[in-house]
Amino acid sequence: MSANHNFNYGSDFLTVSKTIAISKGTIKGVLNEETRRKIKESSAIVEKIALSDKAVYGINTGFGPLCTSMISSEDTKKLQENILKSHAVGVGTPIDDEISKIMLVLKLQALAKGYSGIQEATLDRMIWHLENDVIPVVPKQGSVGASGDLAPLSHLFLPLIGLGRVHYKGNIVSTEEVLKEYGLKPIGLGAKEGLALINGTQFIAAHAVKVVARFHNVLATADITAAMMLEGLMGSAKPFHEGLHELRPYKGNQHVAANIRNLLADSEIVGSHLDCAKVQDPYSLRCIPQVHGASRNAWLHLKETLEIEINSVTDNPVIFSEDLTISGGNFHGQPIAMPLDYACLAASEIGNISDRRIYLSLEGNTDGVPKLLMRETGLNSGFMILQYTSAALASENKGLCFPASADSIPTSLGQEDHVSMGSISGRKALQVIENVERILGIELFCAAQAIDYHAPLKSGKMINAVHDYVRSKVEHLEEDQIMYEMMEKVIEMVKDGTILEIAVNAAKKEGVANTTIFTDLFENY
Repeated sequence: MSANHNFNYGSDFLTVSKTIAISKGTIKGVLNEETRRKIKESSAIVEKIALSDKAVYGINTGFGPLCTSMISSEDTKKLQENILKSHAVGVGTPIDDEISKIMLVLKLQALAKGYSGIQEATLDRMIWHLENDVIPVVPKQGSVGASGDLAPLSHLFLPLIGLGRVHYKGNIVSTEEVLKEYGLKPIGLGAKEGLALINGTQFIAAHAVKVVARFHNVLATADITAAMMLEGLMGSAKPFHEGLHELRPYKGNQHVAANIRNLLADSEIVGSHLDCAKVQDPYSLRCIPQVHGASRNAWLHLKETLEIEINSVTDNPVIFSEDLTISGGNFHGQPIAMPLDYACLAASEIGNISDRRIYLSLEGNTDGVPKLLMRETGLNSGFMILQYTSAALASENKGLCFPASADSIPTSLGQEDHVSMGSISGRKALQVIENVERILGIELFCAAQAIDYHAPLKSGKMINAVHDYVRSKVEHLEEDQIMYEMMEKVIEMVKDGTILEIAVNAAKKEGVANTTIFTDLFENY
């Protein structure tokens, strides 16, 4: 891979998209010579402190409430191994290995800044794990998101000292087994290294990386499914007028309104009822820019906050020089725990309003569109029960929206007396997004059925392309059938980004002007 495609840990600016690319191996993360110099200097400072009589937290003292216990220079290295062993107390099923990879990338970026006293060899071994797809197994529960994500990060780095388990060649195996295969020995941790490895917000931040990426797809796809439903239910295009949103110029609202205008452009269906007697639509159609837009603003807030976080030094203590080490609180997860809770609520609202549009599509109040989206109901239940599923998912999301960051339980004998619970914020947000992906899939299924009843009238170019793709995979229905396999197909179209890709490609092909799907503010992360 050419140098132009390398990412320099510690010196280059890390984004969500770059993080995912490094974790997938499409960009190679490296340590350049300047970064290696800083790492060596910081490590040398820590070694000097470890040999001195000056008490510095975590280098020659115990941890947490044991911070007043001095540790001899002979025992400092044993201390670092002990902290990994004693803090690896996570429980529950393992997180996806993709998130474990992202944790490694984020930790490499933070440690390579040169303020942590980490050994060069330790970072090289972390890079080796990524490049050889030997990914530590990390349980999903156990972090309170304050003194770093202590438990998950301990599990992440047990393999450095030859312990723990790893994902390898599709299986979960012991680290010892893999190191033996490669002829490698465990790393001998130096002073402070164990503490540097497990102090930090990389578990929370790794989940936030996935939230930013998946939520972006959800937001863009929600605009598409909403526009399709607007077509199917012959809703008005007036609420998306540019002038209206200039009077209340939130970035998200304006973006969504422009998206809907572009999606509806040249629609024969919209043109067919411009002079109808209907005065206004229900809020779930009329207020799409206000609701989707508010969620987009929340996404943007999380993205901007996360970019600060993943380019920061979040361990403790921070090493500035031999004379200046600071035991502060950069490991505390509150700065991203709260935006994650905000994003969780914002994602839930996308599912909530989508469920309302699904319900509208079943009422039979639109000319030409039958009740329950089938012509002959009674014998047939039609699409009735799909909305039960979307309602169940929407309700589950509401229960998950209680902000984890509103809670705090003191730990470490009161030394860590306020914690963020951000690890729970991240996990909940991903669960909500997964549920919303399913709700949007159901909306897509229902909207495609509603649009069918307006033939031979056509939708706008982008919606036509999406509708044609859905119909290539799932047929129009006029009698009851087992639907769950069809539902899974349309849900997968949403989850894997196919729907967004089809709409974007259609826009490019048709030369749609001013397509805000492509604006830097919301497209690039």
